[in-house]
Amino acid sequence: MKQHSPACERNRGPILEVLREVFPSSGRVLEIAAGTGMHSAWFAPRLPGLTWQPTDIGDSALASLRAWREEVAAPNLLEPLRLDTRDPVWPVSDVQAALCCNMIHISPWESAVGLFAGLGRVLDAGGVFVLYGPFRLDGVHHAPSNEAFDRSLRSRDPSWGVRDLDAVTAVAAEHGLVQEELRALPANNHAVVFRKR
Repeated sequence: MKQHSPACERNRGPILEVLREVFPSSGRVLEIAAGTGMHSAWFAPRLPGLTWQPTDIGDSALASLRAWREEVAAPNLLEPLRLDTRDPVWPVSDVQAALCCNMIHISPWESAVGLFAGLGRVLDAGGVFVLYGPFRLDGVHHAPSNEAFDRSLRSRDPSWGVRDLDAVTAVAAEHGLVQEELRALPANNHAVVFRKR
């Protein structure tokens, strides 16, 4: 039931530093594609003023999210909800912050488009969204490991792949989310901070 991700264990500290700087001190956070639940279980107790709403599309992820929630027993960590970013109606609204880690490169581009369309609907004006993962910058990979990772992803599914940040920010802007900051993090990943206008 409870899944473990070494990558989550490695990146949660640097991601938390970003969240502490850019997230509000109180309000509701929507975590999209929360996966194993390790991030939720780590972030929620360390950001106690925020109500943390994890979501995912898959049954196994939702089961793992529930197991991690039960183990950590943080009062601000809510029961996970099923969410497919491509759905025209999401099971949440009126959120002040959102987080999505390592999703848009392992899902079809339509899922990324749906991600921003949905955030355009549910994120409050002035709300912040942090998108974490690998990106191509100015159309090129900035690390050989990312280029190899991209090839591996596309061989598994042609609709997957490391996304170009310019394409991502263009879709975001169409839905009222403007890039405020790009922060380099370990292992050739970035945190992109968007603000809802």
